[in-house]
Amino acid sequence: MEPQKIESLNQLFHMMVQKAASDLHLQVGSPPVVRVKGDPTYATEFEVLVPDVIKKIILEKLNEKQLVQLEENGDVDLAIGIPGLARFRLNAFHQRGSLGLVARLIPSTAKSSEELYLPSAIEKFAELKDGLVIVAGSTGSGKSTTLASIIERINQIRACHILTLEDPIEYLYRNKKAYINQREIGLDVKNFTQALRTAVRQDPDIILVGEMRDAETVEFCLNAAETGHLVFATLHSSNVPQTISRMLDLFPSARHQQIRLGLYFNLRGIMVQRLLPALDEEIFRIPAVELMFNTPAAKKLIKDGEDSKLYKVINNSEKEGMQTFNLSLLNLVKKEMISESQAVKNSPNPEELKMNLQGIFLSRGGLVS
Repeated sequence: MEPQKIESLNQLFHMMVQKAASDLHLQVGSPPVVRVKGDPTYATEFEVLVPDVIKKIILEKLNEKQLVQLEENGDVDLAIGIPGLARFRLNAFHQRGSLGLVARLIPSTAKSSEELYLPSAIEKFAELKDGLVIVAGSTGSGKSTTLASIIERINQIRACHILTLEDPIEYLYRNKKAYINQREIGLDVKNFTQALRTAVRQDPDIILVGEMRDAETVEFCLNAAETGHLVFATLHSSNVPQTISRMLDLFPSARHQQIRLGLYFNLRGIMVQRLLPALDEEIFRIPAVELMFNTPAAKKLIKDGEDSKLYKVINNSEKEGMQTFNLSLLNLVKKEMISESQAVKNSPNPEELKMNLQGIFLSRGGLVS
């Protein structure tokens, strides 16, 4: 069968939706690549991309400002919506003398925590009045989707002003009980620094910051939380203790205790997640979640620099909704949502998980079965 000619990005976006693909990769010399349930695969029904085709379909989506940014910086981020289909987050870039592109599908509406198979305990974050909540994980782990779920929950239950600072805007919200202003970096405001500087002047109750990428952003989040705002932010880290150390690493050591005190008073919780292939073919991917609320016991350990002991608090607080990655993985296996092999493969402590799967748990004094 003759491969289809690629006429536009919209053509490929429709293909993504049909295949339930999360990501699309375009590169000269290759047919399009889509990621389905976490695995990349060639879309061989389409032609191999050549420089003129990939250039045409990318450039027709960029405005003049984005074209300048692509040429000056070598890459550009943007988000576009296709009416009746979905929104897509794009990164176009130069590579080996030609253009490339990665696009991520963003569902048209934010889903509930139940629809996303997230633990119900995260809905506690939507009920908070102030403080800092961090959603962490690697690139592509679903952080933005989880935050959108929490923001939409707040939108449904509370009259308040929500301000989001995004690069680019992904999910679009319609005002319900809350009213929401979304500012896109580079479009609605010159840069992230300017957006942070003016955010508190815009009378928000809740601020969604996006990624904490530098010391300035972390300080803004802590200061805004301290002055009575509820702040949501993301971070690239793989577990709860590492989330704290990643934040501290952005500052000189002389300031670490000051930042720890800021977390002691203002941190409300940390959620770290990763996405795993589901056993049910109808389900896209399943999140495994490590979840900690900043209880008095956790606060003391953070203030004293004993982050590694936070797992003792999490393990002893299952009734409050806290859980380690291993507990999350164990529960997902028990519910037949993921395979044992996937659980062990993604466990931070596979030997312990193997014991748990056999009904053996390490307790304070020894083994419990």
